[in-house]
Amino acid sequence: MGCGCSKFTLCCWSGQNGPVHEAQNPDAEERDEVSDLPMFREFTVEQLRIATSGFAVENIVSEHGEKAPNVVYKGKLENQRRVAVKRFNRSAWPDSRQFLEEARSVGQLRNNRLANLLGCCCEGDERLLVAEFMPNETLAKHLFHWETQPMKWAMRLRVALYLAQALEYCTIKGRALYHDLNAYRILFDEEGDPRLSCFGLMKNSRDGKSYSTNLAFTPPEYLRTGRITPESVMYSFGTLLLDLLSGKHIPPSHALDLIKDRNLQMLTDSCLEGQFSSDDGTELVRIASRCLQYEPRERPNPKSLVTALFPLQKETEVPSHALMGISRDGETMSLSPLGEACLRMDLTAIHEILEKLGYKDDEGAATELSFQMWTNQMQETLNSKKKGDAAFRHKDAKAAVECYTQFIDVGTMVSPTVYARRSLSYLMSDMSQEALNDAVQAQVISPVWHIASYLQAASLFALGRENEAHIALKEGSVLEEKKNTNS
Repeated sequence: MGCGCSKFTLCCWSGQNGPVHEAQNPDAEERDEVSDLPMFREFTVEQLRIATSGFAVENIVSEHGEKAPNVVYKGKLENQRRVAVKRFNRSAWPDSRQFLEEARSVGQLRNNRLANLLGCCCEGDERLLVAEFMPNETLAKHLFHWETQPMKWAMRLRVALYLAQALEYCTIKGRALYHDLNAYRILFDEEGDPRLSCFGLMKNSRDGKSYSTNLAFTPPEYLRTGRITPESVMYSFGTLLLDLLSGKHIPPSHALDLIKDRNLQMLTDSCLEGQFSSDDGTELVRIASRCLQYEPRERPNPKSLVTALFPLQKETEVPSHALMGISRDGETMSLSPLGEACLRMDLTAIHEILEKLGYKDDEGAATELSFQMWTNQMQETLNSKKKGDAAFRHKDAKAAVECYTQFIDVGTMVSPTVYARRSLSYLMSDMSQEALNDAVQAQVISPVWHIASYLQAASLFALGRENEAHIALKEGSVLEEKKNTNS
C-alpha cells in the first residue's frame, strides 16, 4: 500500500457517525440525460429469436444459476443495434400485466450512467427484456478476475462516483429500489465507462424478495423482513466500495472488524500500492462504513454519496478506456486480409478470399447434401447451387444471385456460405440492403462466423452507415481472432 498504515487509519473509524461532506456537482436530473436512444417498445419472440440467432448458446453472456435460470444473450436488431436480451425463467413473472407495467416504467429512464432498457417481450409464457449491450464485461471481471492489468485507483473511484450518480438519477425518477446490487450489475460500455444494468431495477417476483447473493452480503433488515428498501441499496453500495478497495468480495462484517481493529492492510488491494494518499483511503473507508451502518436510517442517500465522491476523483482528464486499457470501436485495429478488404470495400479481394475458402465453414453440410442427393428435387437443388458457384467463380453476379436464390428458396438445405456468396453478389450489383440482409442471415445460421460480420461491415459501408460498419468490422475481427486461437 502506498501510504503508511498508521497514517491511513487515524480517522477511518473515529467520527463514523459524522456527516458525509458535500461538494459542488452538476444537477443530477439534467446530467447525462440521453436523447439519441429509441423510445421503449415491445418486441415479438420471433424478432428476438432472430436477433439472438435462435437464442444460440454461443450468444449467452450471463447465466443466473439453477435457482433462477434467467439467461442473458447478446444480439443484434434489424437496424444493427447491438442489444442484451434477458430471458426470464417462465415462473419468474406469472402476472403479465405486472411485468409490462414494470418494464414500461423502467423503460422511461434514459441516462448515460445506465445500460438503458430499450424494450420487452410479453408473449404467452415468455418474458424478455431488451437493453443496450455493453461490450466490455462486468466490474466483477475487471476487479476479481482481471487478466492483463488490475483496475487502477482512479478508475475505481470513477466507478464509485458513476454508480452513485446512477442511483441518484433513479431515485429522482422514482425508482429508488435496486435489486441485488453487486459487481456483476456494473457493466462497461464502448468507451470503458461504467454503467449500472437496468435489469436490477425490475422486481423479479411479486413478493419483492430479490437478493440472490450470499446472505453474508445482504442488508441486516432484509434478513429480518425479506424486503428491500432504498436504505438496503445503500448497504449494498457499501459492499461495492469494499470490493473496489480490496479487489476481493469481503463480507461486510469481516471488513468492519478489520476497520475497527485498524488492520487496513488486510483490507486494501496490494495492487494499489503507491496509487492513493492516506486521506483518500481514509475517506473511502469512512463512506463505506457509513453505508454499512446497522440501522438503515443512519446510512447516507445517493445524493450525499455523489457529493462525497466527487472531490475524490483523480485523472479526470483521462478517458475511461485509457485507464482500463480497452481499445475502442473505430480505433486502429489489426485486421486480417478479409477485414482490410471489407474496410476498403475491395470487392475483388473479398471475392478471391471467399472463392478460395469454398465451403469449409459449412459444418455438416457435406453429410446433409450427400444424403439428400437421392431425390430428383434435391438433385435439381444441388444443380442450382453448382450453377451459382460457377457464376460466382466467374464474377457473374446477376446469374449467381438467380441460382443461389433458387437453391435458398427450396429451403431444405441451409448454407451460411451460400448466403455469404449471394451477399457479395448483391454488393457487386449495387444492391447493398439485400447484401446486408443476406449477411445478417448468414450470422443467424452461424452466430460466431466472422465472415458474416465482415460482410455486414462491407454492406453497411456501402449504405453509408459508417459507425455501424466499424462496429461490425471489430466484431468480425474479434470472432476471427477467437477462431484462430481455438484452432
